[in-house]
Amino acid sequence: MYVWHLTPDAPRTPVRVTPGDRVAIDVGTWPIEPGQSVWVEVATETASGRRSTMRVAARWQQNGETNSYWRAELPPFAKGDVVRYQVCGLSPAGGVRGPADEFRVGPRLHLALLWHQHQPLYKDTAAPSVRGSYLQSAVRRHALRDYYAMAALVAAYPGIRLTINLTPALLSQIEDYVEHGATDRALELTLTRAEGLTAAEREEILRTFFDAHEAHQIRPHGRYAELLAQARAGRALDAQDVRDLQMWFNLAWFAKEFREGEVRLVTGEVASVQRFVARGRGFTAADVEAMVAEQYKILRAVLPIHRELQERGQIEVATSPYFHPILPLLVDSDAATLDRPGATLPPRFAHADDAEAQVRLAVEDYERWFGRAPRGMWPAEGAVSGDIVPILARHGVRWLASDRGVLARSDGGRLPAHDPDAFCTPYQLRGDDGAVAAFFRDAWLSDHIGFHFQDYDDYAEAAREFLRQVSERFARRLASREDRVLTVVLDGENAWSAYREDARPFLHALYGLLERDTEIETVTFSDWLDGNAARGVRPHPPHSLPPIHELATGSWADEAGSSQGVDLGTWIGEPDENEAWTLLCEVRRHLEASGATPLRSPDAYRAMYAAEGSDWFWWLGTDQESGRDAELDEIFHAHLRGVYLALGEHPPPHVVPHVVPPTVVWTPTCRPASMRSGERLLVRTQGPGSVTWRIDGASPATAPLIPVREPMLAVRHHQRLLGPFPPGAREVRISVRSATGDDGPARQLECMGVLRITESADAAAAYST
Repeated sequence: MYVWHLTPDAPRTPVRVTPGDRVAIDVGTWPIEPGQSVWVEVATETASGRRSTMRVAARWQQNGETNSYWRAELPPFAKGDVVRYQVCGLSPAGGVRGPADEFRVGPRLHLALLWHQHQPLYKDTAAPSVRGSYLQSAVRRHALRDYYAMAALVAAYPGIRLTINLTPALLSQIEDYVEHGATDRALELTLTRAEGLTAAEREEILRTFFDAHEAHQIRPHGRYAELLAQARAGRALDAQDVRDLQMWFNLAWFAKEFREGEVRLVTGEVASVQRFVARGRGFTAADVEAMVAEQYKILRAVLPIHRELQERGQIEVATSPYFHPILPLLVDSDAATLDRPGATLPPRFAHADDAEAQVRLAVEDYERWFGRAPRGMWPAEGAVSGDIVPILARHGVRWLASDRGVLARSDGGRLPAHDPDAFCTPYQLRGDDGAVAAFFRDAWLSDHIGFHFQDYDDYAEAAREFLRQVSERFARRLASREDRVLTVVLDGENAWSAYREDARPFLHALYGLLERDTEIETVTFSDWLDGNAARGVRPHPPHSLPPIHELATGSWADEAGSSQGVDLGTWIGEPDENEAWTLLCEVRRHLEASGATPLRSPDAYRAMYAAEGSDWFWWLGTDQESGRDAELDEIFHAHLRGVYLALGEHPPPHVVPHVVPPTVVWTPTCRPASMRSGERLLVRTQGPGSVTWRIDGASPATAPLIPVREPMLAVRHHQRLLGPFPPGAREVRISVRSATGDDGPARQLECMGVLRITESADAAAAYST
């Protein structure tokens, strides 16, 4: 009698055994003869070390040609059980011991989920004081809704393990707020007594304090919605109205948890704005100050909660190069992957020492903040190349993450990135100081959380759909008996503006399902590499992983209008982008020629590194649109000016001209009455619609408003950029028709304006509302 098993005609089902599975052991025997029997001898060792044995008889299933086929069904096992078994047979000729095998009971697939938290450096590096030096308030506002609450939400699900990437540029700004007295323009306007505001300050409040998602952050709050309607209708706001607006602009950004109750923070303080939300209106100056005090409680707790959760082992905190630069472009911009027709390269920027500094500074500050070295890094935008691997390895980085499209282009496109077994396998990259593990994210799953699941009426169904996709596209298609891990990486802050209730129903549903699932188990990246005996995760050290010999240069992004496949064209190659790189090159050459060094002139180099951030280049050109290009361009140039000022020099005018022409913003809540010749006019609304404009006595033109997602706060706007208008133009009349928001119920809004165009240098726009 001959016995076989683990062949195509006699498999084990399933190959990877999860808790509760009934395991089918198929066995083949030869020849066909009466009096045969088949059984399986099973030895089990539990996670606690208890051992047991059993014998399971196999039932005859069928004969095929000269063979007989049998099946033994093993009972369900528990997580962590190690099961060793051997198939045996008996015929009239005697007993036979056949093949033996073993399996460990656990998930079919591990899931490594990474939330990326980042904001660029909004600080004017040339400002003499940190007070008021932050030109945008995005860091503070996201801290209220996302940075603390996202971590606290994970803590509520002890079975969940995930990674949170906190960029040093983000943490340094929070540190400036809580330790160095930093403020931002919006915070200064919030704290200015309504009765003492200048006309220009009141108009700035009307223009900017409705920057929130109308359906999810304004309409749910009756008083905020009332103020928006009042401003749109052109009805004047008195001092009490303005103070209520100062409050609601901030209250709407507090996380749901703080708006609806009291939260005991990890610092021991209790934070809440429930009392203000419940009152709704009639706020006092003391209320404004008390509300801001609640903000600082939350800001102070952001770093401690991440530190505590990492010490507990529930999360891993990863990092990025300090100011979020595209590392491959710093090393050598000529090596950029460009595949868009008409794209050209700017003058070469090749400063590997800057790339090294961005990584080194990130590691140094991480150690200061967390008391340990970082293990992993999400390079800005997942942008990688073979040149950056030795840099990361030299600074102790054990893992990086990028995109599946990079894997598909690596090793000359020979890697089977489409195969779930090959894709759900981290790879080994060799650096001078050891191996670095590379994980590659699935874009479909990442993008569906970021851009699609918010449109579900039932967020529990959206979470179930996520798990269905993980199971059907990956877990149930794996053929290998080796451990596999699926990587999902996405923005962990901007996505939530588009979800109802700050995405809390979706995240609660997602974490709850993942915590209970026996087929899919969450891990941190370091858990996967180092192992976690308490959770039954075996180690997979970087040197044991399959190698990539030629890592492709690319990111997660595929530039709009380019050939299919990830590239770096989003940050370089278009005229505006190349102009910014040309300026960057010139300032970098001047810094080097000045004889300054990072040790002797740290402020100059820090301003230089800040100007190298990816964010300033992302929104230039036509492949991306922010609606705030001029504001972002101003911050970019502030960093360039900061280099010269830190050297004790005046910035030369020819070095730092604006890449983007100055822009006047016109909204239904604040309508400028004049603009300068050469400026552009940005018409912005919160809902879809169209704008009609007429220059002097010319025929009118009409165009639709284009939807954009504002980059810093992920608030959706609709807008149209007009101008610059022809020389000699004296007046532009506009008429705007739009819905009051993206999500119903909505009504049509119609408003008009007239702007005088003046050459006068002091025509800094008079406003009317």
